[in-house]
Amino acid sequence: MTTSHAAPGPALAGSVGLVTTRRAVLTQHGPLVLASGARLDHVEVAYETYGELTPARDNAVFVCHALTGDAHAAGWHDGARRPGWWDNLIGPGRALDTERFFVVSANLLGGCSGTTGPSSPDPATGRAYGPDFPALDMADFVTVHRGLLDHLGIERLHAAVGGSLGGMQVLEWALQEPERIDRAVLVAASSRLTTENIAFSAVARAAILEDPDFHGGRYAEHGVSPRHGLKIARMMAHITYVSGTSLAEKFGHARDTSGSDKRLAADFEVEHYLQHQGESFLERFDALSYLHLTRPMDYFDPFVDHPDVVPSTRFGLVSFDSDWRFPTAHSLRIRDRLAARGVAVEHTEVVSPWGHDSFLLEPPGYHDLVRSFLG
Repeated sequence: MTTSHAAPGPALAGSVGLVTTRRAVLTQHGPLVLASGARLDHVEVAYETYGELTPARDNAVFVCHALTGDAHAAGWHDGARRPGWWDNLIGPGRALDTERFFVVSANLLGGCSGTTGPSSPDPATGRAYGPDFPALDMADFVTVHRGLLDHLGIERLHAAVGGSLGGMQVLEWALQEPERIDRAVLVAASSRLTTENIAFSAVARAAILEDPDFHGGRYAEHGVSPRHGLKIARMMAHITYVSGTSLAEKFGHARDTSGSDKRLAADFEVEHYLQHQGESFLERFDALSYLHLTRPMDYFDPFVDHPDVVPSTRFGLVSFDSDWRFPTAHSLRIRDRLAARGVAVEHTEVVSPWGHDSFLLEPPGYHDLVRSFLG
């Protein structure tokens, strides 16, 4: 733990407090072999833990983050202006109660927040992997999660919890290791993307790939970054994470009051909002990581990849009625395929005005469902 005078006292109430991100090397006994057969000779994973592990090591809960998340899921970093991305769910007395559970949150392989990814140095050259970083599969994310658990000496999980892409990782993990996870909570997740979902991601990737500063992925060598393409990708993706109702209630048709003339440049408040979302994203994310983390979602189809697996895991599924990126039909597909294999599974649709991003917020009843399912 670190000490800090930057985070306000009231914000720490009910929080896990001040935390630090740690790193573990997972390749001390050999390279990490990916689903493609490619090998990574040096893999570090960034992670955080909250709460205390019992002597029996039977209270561990693994949290899997969504596309642009990181290991910092709860509490405060020294000098930070905001807490971890799931701080409203994780903490003493919260749905993921750190007075009961030992919570582990890790940054994804291929990311840009401490875990090995395209911007990490390649041991063979000493330079960043850049475009030479190997393509990833959902199974590779899970391989790193498993390696981290082994590093921490945890053989079995009380639960694994994830929203969006995080829920997809949990599903893959439960099918890969059907006896290792007691409970799985999948929130606003999917087991196979629709054609529309793939289309949205294709446009986002095209914005990056066709940015003049992309340079075939070697932009770092040119001292630039495909900022415009990454900004557009984030702006478009963000629209799919919220609902039409929430945008209308927040912005309506409000315009910039600095002028009355119609213009081609940003004018409506919602345009300025998306510009801000795109600009702020550039400060924390790498374009190649965005490409590497979105692509595995397109190919994900675990019930085909693991056709005969019957996990002992109990599944709790949550969807939101206003989520049009991964609507309730996605959760029902997971429910029906698990039930057909005789797996214990429950599903609840929660009423929420906030669209896909509801999994990060607190619509009525949502956190109670998670709390109840964790037992």
